[in-house]
Amino acid sequence: MKKVLLVVVALMLTIGLAACGSKNESSNNNGGTTNTGNANTGGAALSGSLLAAGSTALQPLVEQVSKKFMDDSKYSGITVQVQGGGSGTGLTQVSAGQADLGNSDIFAEEKFVDADADKAKELVDHQVAVVAMATVVNKEIAVDSLTKQQLVDIFTGKVTNWKDVGGKDQKITIVNRPSSSGTRKTFEKFALGTKSEDIQGSIQEDSSGTVKKLVAETPGAIGYLALSYLDDTVKTVKYDGVEPKEDNIVSGKYPVWAYEHVYTKGEPNEVAKVFIDYLMSDEIQNADVVELGYIPVGKMQVKRDAAGNITK
Repeated sequence: MKKVLLVVVALMLTIGLAACGSKNESSNNNGGTTNTGNANTGGAALSGSLLAAGSTALQPLVEQVSKKFMDDSKYSGITVQVQGGGSGTGLTQVSAGQADLGNSDIFAEEKFVDADADKAKELVDHQVAVVAMATVVNKEIAVDSLTKQQLVDIFTGKVTNWKDVGGKDQKITIVNRPSSSGTRKTFEKFALGTKSEDIQGSIQEDSSGTVKKLVAETPGAIGYLALSYLDDTVKTVKYDGVEPKEDNIVSGKYPVWAYEHVYTKGEPNEVAKVFIDYLMSDEIQNADVVELGYIPVGKMQVKRDAAGNITK
């Protein structure tokens, strides 16, 4: 009888342990499905679409990365559409819910001021790279360096001939950006230290690619471009004798640079977060960002806030 009782107890314990094991397994499975849904963890694949709009200075990086992202089988369910339009447009569209990602060369606080200041508070800043702006001129211009004051005199119309800043007797043609351009705001703030006027006879163009083409093809032309657009079709000019190269930018010696921002309205949704994380991955920061002429944010030895204050 005692032996039979021991067998019954052993059977009951075995059944109880099996039940516990089954319960834990079910719990783990449910937790995995619920918590991941993440392309990176092998859970349910994400799907959806993103519209990124704004800065043409940032556009080449976002376009290139979005293609790699969509070609990756882990993200095959996500579509990313990239548009330009300028930083002002990007910030306006993401604030209004017309774009998922607002690409900008400027802080939202610089765009939304006074009565619109609360709009900046609704946006979350993701700094994905640093870009510097260089003064560029037509390759036939003999001038190699311009001081801050000489640039101010040119872009405010006080100086209209290259002979007055060390060049030959030739009319200066300004290729400027529209007032909504983040590249223009960065150039005015950190190269000129003042706003420039839309001088009669100057050319206004928003697209960085078209600005480069105009400067390359127009005798006596001067403009400014993000380093990511520089090539041998235009001539780069030093600023106060300082060359716009990486060592000078990361140390703060060359001042005409800006963060490249990707703004979301509030915290990014799951699809937007996956794309932004991909953009910030070592794979992209150490390859595409550098290859296209930007600087990884992590390389900077100085920081700049929305008011333009520099700290180390």
